[in-house]
Amino acid sequence: MKRNLTVVIEKDNESGGYVGFAPGIPGAHTCAESIEQLYVNLKEVTELCLEEMNSEQKREIPDFFAISHIEVAV
Repeated sequence: MKRNLTVVIEKDNESGGYVGFAPGIPGAHTCAESIEQLYVNLKEVTELCLEEMNSEQKREIPDFFAISHIEVAV
């Protein structure tokens, strides 16, 4: 079975690389020097985390809803 998941990717200003995680999947986070390698790493770590989850935990993974922006004072 296959499922499309939403992942969050950020640029790491200190290293110049990238960090990413799959919301709702504990442990599904990684980093890489290139965006291409980050996608490979994210897929691998997410699949490993899903293998460890039981059926009920997999059903509780949140479905993607939206990405939004907010304005805050700094």
